[in-house]
Amino acid sequence: MEERRRNQRMELKSKLVAKRLDSDEAKELEIDITDVSKTGVGFTCAEALTIGAVYESFLTIWTKEIIHAFIEIVRIVKLEEGGYQYGGIFVGMPEIDAKRIEVYEMVKRFQE
Repeated sequence: MEERRRNQRMELKSKLVAKRLDSDEAKELEIDITDVSKTGVGFTCAEALTIGAVYESFLTIWTKEIIHAFIEIVRIVKLEEGGYQYGGIFVGMPEIDAKRIEVYEMVKRFQE
């Protein structure tokens, strides 16, 4: 499969709480992050989300800081074992938060 990502992705053991913005429903979802870069995030979730929808999120990063971000769902894969694998891009992420992720990418590459 051809790599289409613009930035290197990394795994990040964290949780994300998300709620859909274009709905009055304030249901919070817990998801498992599988990889993250300064431009997007991959994660799994037991519940079905909508492609193209934007969700508000609170991402806990490796420094235990919380990044408030908006994620647009761009890819969905149904998993055989149940649940879904998602790919999302950050929408309107402040440059300072993108830089935090970028710094971690550089540190991780240096350690490898």
